[in-house]
Amino acid sequence: MNSSMTQARLWYWQRMSAMLLALCVAVHLVTLVYAVRGGLTAAEILARTQGNLPFAVFYLVFVAAVAVHAPIGLARIAEEWLGWRGSASMALAGTFAAILLALGLRAVWAVFAG
Repeated sequence: MNSSMTQARLWYWQRMSAMLLALCVAVHLVTLVYAVRGGLTAAEILARTQGNLPFAVFYLVFVAAVAVHAPIGLARIAEEWLGWRGSASMALAGTFAAILLALGLRAVWAVFAG
């Protein structure tokens, strides 16, 4: 991760994913507050989300944004705090991205498919 072009791309992707995450978190929280204030229970919310394609697509975008954003930050932390450079920090970031993506996709599928 030493080239300035790579650094610029990572900076760009982290900022773009941060903007998308801010929107996703806001929509998620507003929806959650609306549902709970409307008196819906967790079981009722789950019943409404099962088979709901727009819900699944929204949360797939949310998961993708997290899987892009968090590993880039983790790589920076590994570089600054642990002194890891190049392939070590990128391997950590890639592994973390794969784990986040797998767990997120599993959660979305579980809620969507029941």
